[in-house]
Amino acid sequence: MNNPLINPGIGTFFWMLVSFGILAFILIKWGWPAILKALHSREEAIAASLNEAAKAREEMKNLVAHNEELLRQAKIERDEMLRSARQTSEQIVEEARAKAQVEADRIVDNARENITYEKLKAMHELKNQIANLSIEIAEKLIRAELSDKPKADLLIQKELELMQLN
Repeated sequence: MNNPLINPGIGTFFWMLVSFGILAFILIKWGWPAILKALHSREEAIAASLNEAAKAREEMKNLVAHNEELLRQAKIERDEMLRSARQTSEQIVEEARAKAQVEADRIVDNARENITYEKLKAMHELKNQIANLSIEIAEKLIRAELSDKPKADLLIQKELELMQLN
C-alpha cells in the first residue's frame, strides 16, 4: 500500500505546495481581478437590465394610460359627431318639412285663386247668358205686344208716364 497518490512523499508534497502557491499567486494577481471585473460588469448589466425593464414597464403603463385616454377621447368625439349628425339630419328634415308646407300652402292658395277666378268667370258667363235670354224674352214679348197698334200706343204712353214720375 505504498501508493504515492495516497501517501505522498515530502518532496512531492513540497512541489505540490509550491505549484499550488504559484497557481494561487497567478490567479490572485491576474485571474481573480478579471473574474471580479466580469462579475461586477455582469452585476451592472443585470442592474441596468432591471432598471430598463422597470422603465419599460413604467412606459408601458404610461402608454396604456395614454391609449385609454385616446380611446376615451375618440369615443367622446364619435358621440359628438353622431349627435351632430343626428341634429343635422333632424334640421334637414325639419327644413324640408317647412319647405314642403310652404309649397303646399302656395299650391292651395293658387288653387283657391283659380277656383275664385273660375267661379267669377262662370258667374259672369251665367249673368251674360241670363241677360241675353232676358233680352230675347223681352224682345219677343215686346214684338208680341207691339204687333197690335192700339196696344203699342197704350204701352208707350204708360212707359212715358212712369219715366216722368221718376
